[in-house]
Amino acid sequence: MKLVSFLNNDQESFGVLGNSGLHPVVEAFKKEFLDLKAVIGSQKIEALEISCEESPIPLSQVTLLPPIPNPGKIICAGMNYRKPYPVDEIAPPDPGNIVIFNRHSDTLVGYGTELECPRGEAAETFDFEGEIVAVIGKPGRFISPEDALQHVVGYSIMNEGSVRGWMKHSVHAGKNFHASGSWGPWITTVDEIDDLSSLKLETRVNGKLMQSALAAEMIFSLSELISYISNLTPLKPGDIIATGSPDGTGGSQDPSVFLKPGDCVEVSVDRIGTLKNYVGH
Repeated sequence: MKLVSFLNNDQESFGVLGNSGLHPVVEAFKKEFLDLKAVIGSQKIEALEISCEESPIPLSQVTLLPPIPNPGKIICAGMNYRKPYPVDEIAPPDPGNIVIFNRHSDTLVGYGTELECPRGEAAETFDFEGEIVAVIGKPGRFISPEDALQHVVGYSIMNEGSVRGWMKHSVHAGKNFHASGSWGPWITTVDEIDDLSSLKLETRVNGKLMQSALAAEMIFSLSELISYISNLTPLKPGDIIATGSPDGTGGSQDPSVFLKPGDCVEVSVDRIGTLKNYVGH
């Protein structure tokens, strides 16, 4: 299934994407579960498919929101692919341990919503980062790598937009500009993806291929990331984990290629879809 959150006639809702369009959940289901995060937390994802309207809505009629508009935690992995480090253009050795940081939910918009271009000097180093996202569906703490994928309900895509100049102040600053990134367009449930490592991620800017890598190229696997994070903090349904970005980001290019107003960023992942956003003026 592909799980979607959206706005239709200024009303927030959620549902399932089918071959002929978007099937919103029926009103009775919404009275029991206010949003997609609540459904995931109840462990009743299977009930979604039989609780949707039969008549689909065209995707063009709705505004897609981040698949979970109110995620619990947004945890991102850094330096998880071998590449030139995009801040000062040096290639670091493989990290000896997992590197993670957090993002605020309002730093990420949904498919089709304009990214907010930073102002002043920050606009000079506004970068794109295509990433695969795992959505937690089952709570856990001190999870073993062997059991980690049992806690994932599905996968999505992120453009983990970053301001490289401000990352020199702190990672938190460079990663938390308002509406600087996006995730979506939906969550593809795990039953549709049998081997995460085989997924190919590609990022294009204005149609030009900038990033291309397999998930198998991650330094630390998703199982290792989940296990590591769960030792730090309990994982809960609706938490999301961005797994890192491969080589090809703007800051890794020579010379650097940063985003500017009007640019179109598309991040595609096999069997998930394509996340597309323009940079606002």
